[in-house]
Amino acid sequence: MSDIRILCIEDNAENRLLVRRILEAEGFSVLEATDGPSGLESAAQMRPDLILLDINLPEMDGYDLARRFRNTPGLQQVPILAVTANVMQGDRERSLEAGCDGYIQKPIDVDRLPEQVRAALQKTGTERQV
Repeated sequence: MSDIRILCIEDNAENRLLVRRILEAEGFSVLEATDGPSGLESAAQMRPDLILLDINLPEMDGYDLARRFRNTPGLQQVPILAVTANVMQGDRERSLEAGCDGYIQKPIDVDRLPEQVRAALQKTGTERQV
């Protein structure tokens, strides 16, 4: 297993399972959270190398959560990829303004997800090999 930890914050169990299967097959270690508050707690405790963040979460949406990550010492430089089924005009820009480093559209492209994760990690200098 890789020492690269990906935190997947997603309220849909099927989507979490899909992400876990795809990324663990590529050698990543996948942590999970089902909502914003548990995602904040998990990130603070586990210090992931990358966060996959569903924008449409209960209690606290992904935009607010991304802003909180950007204001949390130790998490400010962690790359965040927004994941959403919403493809309304302005969603990508809104994600970037909130502090996300990239945007992945649902349904998740099984073939592209690993390369999207690796690209985000390379941009931030996470050099460890998977």
